[in-house]
Amino acid sequence: MHDSEPDTIVRKNKQKEYCDLLEKIGINAEPKQFETDEVEKSDYYSKYFSHSPAMVTNHGCIDLKGSNIDVIQIIQKG
Repeated sequence: MHDSEPDTIVRKNKQKEYCDLLEKIGINAEPKQFETDEVEKSDYYSKYFSHSPAMVTNHGCIDLKGSNIDVIQIIQKG
């Protein structure tokens, strides 16, 4: 490694990564425990339409504080 690079690497999941990005713009957010929210228990897309992906990965939810938005679900389609 070069002298300007840190020796330790902090591993973050998608929830923590997005919470840190929201914090930089002044939005208070915290990651929720994985698969505990009601929104994570239902189907993401309908499989009756051709443009809907057959495979969707759930990356968890983020809880927003002081906002009209209750929860943000992070999903990856593909």
